[in-house]
Amino acid sequence: MTRLKDRVAIVTGGANGIGKATCKKFSGEGAKVIIWDLNEDGESLAKEIGGVFMKVNTSNYEEVESATTKVITDHGKIDILINNAGITRDSTLKKMTPEQWQQVIDVNLTGVFNCGKHVQQHMVEAGYGRIINTSSVVGIYGNFGQTNYVATKAGVIGMTKVWARELGRKGITSNAVAPGFIATDMVMAMPDNVIDMMKSKVPMAALGTPEDIANTYCFLASDEAGYINGATISVDGGMTV
Repeated sequence: MTRLKDRVAIVTGGANGIGKATCKKFSGEGAKVIIWDLNEDGESLAKEIGGVFMKVNTSNYEEVESATTKVITDHGKIDILINNAGITRDSTLKKMTPEQWQQVIDVNLTGVFNCGKHVQQHMVEAGYGRIINTSSVVGIYGNFGQTNYVATKAGVIGMTKVWARELGRKGITSNAVAPGFIATDMVMAMPDNVIDMMKSKVPMAALGTPEDIANTYCFLASDEAGYINGATISVDGGMTV
């Protein structure tokens, strides 16, 4: 299929996990994929899919500005922005350090702002764009030991709604995806009893795959989703029912 034919797509955190699956999906659908990540594994992935790897720290405002300018110079446009990069630094409120708080805020929230801020102006000029932000089901219902992470993922949902209102009339849609328990390499390295516990919380009694999220991103990035704006789509096997 070529639902994204000739589109230029930036995928942050695209070197592994959900981001990697997204890059492969988008490339297969005809997009020129630009991988922004600090993990240099993105270089080999870019060669595999015929994309471009750029080592970018999305929490750095000036670095994102420079990288955005580079993409415009080289490719002439940015049609799609997937704000997928994120980290965790889990701890209870009692034990969480200011450093753990700030690290997660910097990447998961400020990083999304930085990318949206710099990319949207080029989308506005073109009169077209798809911005898709990665939230999480825990941003909807909370989770023990994740004050920092949950705050960012709830914040992403709010930010997405604001952008939908501000940019919709400019031809740009802004939506969020809230994954549930997804079988990334990191998750599957956990003990079997932990994985079984995760499955027990899901009505479908199974973990999702990175491809499940990539497929949702792809739909929202396509012309088929042209009238979806400001939505948060949970991809979680029914956890939030």
